[in-house]
Order: sequence, then structure tokens, then C-alpha cells
Amino acid sequence: MKTGVVGPLVRDFARTVGPVPFHCIADIVSHHLSFLLSFLIKMILGEDSSNVILFFMIYMPSPNYNDRPAGMAITSLIIHYTGMKSAEDALQRLCDPHSQVSAHYTIHEEGTVYQHVETRYRAWHAGLSKWKDLENFNDFSIGIELVNPGYEHGYRDFPNVQIESLLKLIRDLYSIYPIRPDLVLGHSDIAPDRKRDPGHLFPWQRLIQENLAIRP
Repeated sequence: MKTGVVGPLVRDFARTVGPVPFHCIADIVSHHLSFLLSFLIKMILGEDSSNVILFFMIYMPSPNYNDRPAGMAITSLIIHYTGMKSAEDALQRLCDPHSQVSAHYTIHEEGTVYQHVETRYRAWHAGLSKWKDLENFNDFSIGIELVNPGYEHGYRDFPNVQIESLLKLIRDLYSIYPIRPDLVLGHSDIAPDRKRDPGHLFPWQRLIQENLAIRP
């Protein structure tokens, strides 16, 4: 899966306009691209455009990662929600070296996908984690954050465009790695004493219907 296509363009633009935070420039450019393409599709397809899902990926690197254990296969996906007041706050935290947290991907409510850590590396998203006889999920999982304020800041439904981007991303990851459907889990599954995400509004049934997950 080719990623990071928009990233160099954004960085060149950032150098041109001055010291504007990278995450702000990336967000502005992605939203403008999304609006422009949505407009063009609606002009061409009219009412039929309602079923068109736009999928963007922007490389927004985080310094918070390290190597996976040697020879470790990637077999699990862990789904989180960001649990912060805004997408901007969440993206900034995931890329802040002082936060000591990260994820491989974040999916905006408008469907844009941000990649923070290359999947061959170990992102710091799961923390202390255990599921059945498995522990230390950071070692063999890919972490996906969904922008949502969470229970702390006004938990709400996950928009369809966000879930469609998630499904596409998961399908792509299945084509690359030996992901086990029974190890496509929520953060609350592997850390039930600490975490509640992605919460009761997350549509697990959508993943089950596409054979992308098996709920316990």
C-alpha cells in the first residue's frame, strides 16, 4: 500500500509559507482536497455520488516508536478512539515526543487517514495489555485511532465515511499481513481495567459482516 504521497507536497508548502505547525498544514491541505474532489464527483455523478467514499492518506510522522521484536509477525489490529476534544489536539499529541504515545494510523471523522508510524515499527498505542494468553500487544499489532471525543468529551456516533475509510484500511492491511480476525480488537478488550474505547457506539457488526473481525 503506497502511503505518504501528500506528505512531501505538504512539507514543501510548509517551508514556503514559514514556520506553521506541520499538522495544521496537513489538515488544511487534506480538507481542501477532500472538498474539491467531493465537489467534482457530485458535479459528475449527481445523486449517485452519495455512495462514493473518498480515501486520503497523509503522512504525519510521530517520533514515538521503536523496533518490533525480531521475527515478530503482525497478526493483530487494535482499534481506539482518540478521546480528545478535537482532531487537532489528538494529532498533535500523537506526534509530540513528550507524550510517549502514538499509533500507526488516525482516521478523521471526514475519512482522511493519517499515518504516523510505519507498520514495520512498533507504535506505542496499547500500553499494558493482555488478551487470553497474549500480552504486550504493541509488539505484534497495528494501532488505529478513530477521531472521536470519547466518553470524556461527548461521545458520539462514528460517521459512515470514517468507518468506510477504516474498512478499506483494514482490507489493505489484511492483504499485506497475516492478520487474525479474532485479534481485531478494541483497546478495551486488551486493557479492560484502564480503557473503554472504542466504546459501545463502534459498529463491530460492519467488520463482522465483511469477515474482518470475530467478536468474542
